[in-house]
Amino acid sequence: MKRILVTGSAGQIGSELIPELRKKYGKDNVIATDIRKDPPLSIIDGEYEILDCLDRKKIFQFVKEFKIDTIYHLAALLSGVAEAKPDLAWKINIDGLYNVLEVARELNCSVFTPSSIGAFGPTTPPDKTPQDTIQRPTSMYGVTKVSGELLCDYYFKRFKVDTRGVRYPGIISNVTLPGGGTTDYAVDIYYKAIQEGKFTCNIKKGTFMDMMYMPDAIEAAIQVMEAPAENLQHRNAFNVTAMTFDPEMIAASIKKYLPDFKMDYQIDPIKQDIAESWPNSLDDSAARKEWNWNPKYDLDAMTKDMLFVLQKRLNPES
Repeated sequence: MKRILVTGSAGQIGSELIPELRKKYGKDNVIATDIRKDPPLSIIDGEYEILDCLDRKKIFQFVKEFKIDTIYHLAALLSGVAEAKPDLAWKINIDGLYNVLEVARELNCSVFTPSSIGAFGPTTPPDKTPQDTIQRPTSMYGVTKVSGELLCDYYFKRFKVDTRGVRYPGIISNVTLPGGGTTDYAVDIYYKAIQEGKFTCNIKKGTFMDMMYMPDAIEAAIQVMEAPAENLQHRNAFNVTAMTFDPEMIAASIKKYLPDFKMDYQIDPIKQDIAESWPNSLDDSAARKEWNWNPKYDLDAMTKDMLFVLQKRLNPES
C-alpha cells in the first residue's frame, strides 16, 4: 500500500485530491500538508501537518517519519498571482519543487508534479498543440512551469527519481473557489449565474482555452501515478484536456438551464495577455496512448453537474 504525502493540500486541487486518495489508499496512508492553519474540512479527517515547501529539512523529516514513498507536490502560485509577485512565484514554484525532488532523490520517493498549459507561449502552435513542441511562455508562471518540467525530466534521467506529471488546462471545481488563475472566470461564472443571474467576464469573447472538470483532473493525477512505468515514454508533463471553449460558449451552456442568465465584459489586460499566449486546444493523444487517459465530462455534462451541486449548496431551500 502506498504511503503518500501531499504538499499544497489546501489549494483547489489538493482539497479534492486528498479525499480521493484516502478513499483509494486508506485514511492513515495519506498525509496532507500546507502552510495554512485553517485548512478545508475535507482534508483534516486524517493526518494534517503544517509544512512550507521551502523548508527542505522539514520535508525530509516528514517523509522519513511517515515512511512516505509517493509525494504529490501541489504547492504553487497560480498564473495571475504569480504575475503580480514574480519573485515569490519563482521561490515557491521552483525552489519548492527542487526541495521535494532532492528529498525524493535521497529517500527514494515517486513524485507527481502538475504542469500547465501556461508552459506554452505565443509561438507555440495554438490548435491541437502537440505533446512535444515549442515552449516559450511570456509569464513568470509559464517560465516556472517549463523549468519545473525540465527539472523533473532531469531528476528522472540523472537520478532515476520516478517523476510524473500532467499539463493541466483550466480546472473547474464545484467545491473550491478561484485562486488567482487566468481560467478562474470559468469557475466564478457558475456561482454568479446562480447568485445574481449575471456575470462580468474578464476574458474577451473568442478567447479559447482548454478546460477540465475537477473529477477528471483528480482521476488524471491518480491514473498517471498508477500507470506501469514501462508504458511511459514521456513521464512528465503529459497534455491532458477534456474540452475547449470561449466565454460565449460557457454562457450558452448555462443558458440551457438558466435561460435568463446574462453576461457582459470588463477585460483584465494582464489575464487577457496571458490567455492569448496559451493554446486554443491541446493534443492529448500521448496520454491516451501511454496510460489510457479518457475524460468523462464535456462542457454540457459539467455545466449540468456544476449548477445542480451549487444550487443545492447556495440555495438549499429552492
